[in-house]
Amino acid sequence: MPAVAVCRTATIDDVEPLFLMIEEYARRGIMLPRSRKVLERQINDFVVVEVDGQVAGCGSLCQLGDDLVEIRSLGITEGCKGQGLGSMIVSKLIEQAKARSIPKIMALTYEVSFFIKNGFEVVNKEIFPEKVWTDCIHCAKQHCCDEIAVLKMLD
Repeated sequence: MPAVAVCRTATIDDVEPLFLMIEEYARRGIMLPRSRKVLERQINDFVVVEVDGQVAGCGSLCQLGDDLVEIRSLGITEGCKGQGLGSMIVSKLIEQAKARSIPKIMALTYEVSFFIKNGFEVVNKEIFPEKVWTDCIHCAKQHCCDEIAVLKMLD
């Protein structure tokens, strides 16, 4: 029987699987780490995708301004990549941004082709001073950032 994937808003019960997944990405320098306490505080900003009842991916939205949100902490567990789960998460996050009447959604990423496939375009990251002053100032890669900025205008 094929696996059943469900994308939903995260709950407090998801903190531990989220922490472990994000920690693995952070160890590889692909994602900023998030403590369990931060995840508990921000749990309502996260969505998860479950495959056969197990958390297999996550992503969150962070409001950077009145007209801009960022996709953060987007990841899929190793055995579940390439099945469209990341696109499910991005679609859910876009729905949430639209529900808040936010016209722009951005991300900093190493997976440019994934975001292009999902309707984003590459832009100059300097057009996001909100991001630079919110998070980048605390990042070890601040002066040598190699992530690519992507943006999608929502209608």
